[in-house]
Amino acid sequence: MKVVLDKYEQQIEDALSKGEYTSISDLKNTKELFRQAAKNYRELKETKSITLRVKKEDLIKVKLKAKRNGLAYQTLVNLLIRQYVKGETEVVL
Repeated sequence: MKVVLDKYEQQIEDALSKGEYTSISDLKNTKELFRQAAKNYRELKETKSITLRVKKEDLIKVKLKAKRNGLAYQTLVNLLIRQYVKGETEVVL
């Protein structure tokens, strides 16, 4: 019985036959490295509650802008932080 490989599986098979994959001398440490990387990735995707003090006037304005756009104000604040972190919005200090 001939096994039919999909495109991805065939690419792996071809790479194996060309010797593109090599054995790792320290498999235990490499596995641990990848396990830790996966854990860190999951943690980075989680959300974290914070407490933040802002001027009441600023909060009122943020809530108003959020309401006009059909958003919760916390969502708007989160979007602003996200845009700043990505470099899409600048803050003059």
